[in-house]
Amino acid sequence: MSSHTSLPETTPASGTRWTAAVVLSALLALFGASLPAVAADSTTTATVQAADLLETLPVKGRAPKTGYERSLFGPTWADVDQNGCDTRNDILNRDLTDITYVNSVPCTVKTGVLADPYTGTVIDFVRGTTTSSAVQIDHVVALSDAWQKGAQQLTTEQRTAFANDPLNLQATDGPTNQQKGDGDAATWLPPAKAFRCEYVARQVSVKARYSLWVTQAEHDAIAGILATCPGQPAPTTITPASASTTVYYANCAEAVAAGAAPLYAGSPGYRSGLDGDGDGVACEG
Repeated sequence: MSSHTSLPETTPASGTRWTAAVVLSALLALFGASLPAVAADSTTTATVQAADLLETLPVKGRAPKTGYERSLFGPTWADVDQNGCDTRNDILNRDLTDITYVNSVPCTVKTGVLADPYTGTVIDFVRGTTTSSAVQIDHVVALSDAWQKGAQQLTTEQRTAFANDPLNLQATDGPTNQQKGDGDAATWLPPAKAFRCEYVARQVSVKARYSLWVTQAEHDAIAGILATCPGQPAPTTITPASASTTVYYANCAEAVAAGAAPLYAGSPGYRSGLDGDGDGVACEG
């Protein structure tokens, strides 16, 4: 996939060279072979802070939404990786646990359990005409938002990849997904505050990967959130829920005794039953 992101032409001052090298390493990880290989300083790692990567994104106004259609991002839930399973089921398989399938082939999810990071609640998924919509797949960077911030210049192939990229997809509560609509970070954030740092970090990674820009209000909103979690990494992949360690605390006293409190939405041991005020942080008192 080609990239339109430009790196600064000026040479960074000595005090900023390390940061610039780390950001470049992240861009290489995000874009793969589309950027030229560079010799990185031996002290750098493949991990970059989302706040640093944010500063590489162009800041512009929204382009008109004129001409936007869902079909411009390819077929809905295409099997882009050709594994025999459509993208919606790929993400359900990644984000749900206790999964059963409609037949002996491990693809189409029949039932499962979602620990929803957006709301900090646990949702039982049951496939069916009236029940499937309880769990929807959110585009972390909404398609129409992308259309207004650079995706018009992408090819259909690139837009299809964007719409089906696992980094840009998250299973979540249906009504919450509907409430988000095509909002960016300046207009909508997950109700569970504990997940907001990871959420905007994913938006930054996705926008860097597909050469999209941010508005000034969006940039400032993301920067403000990332300021509350210094060192938040810019992710390149998402760990399957089934790979997470299963931890259960009967009550907050048990969590405190284990030295695990406070518990954050999406982290091992968190469940809504321990989160009395529903803010995404349990056993915080």
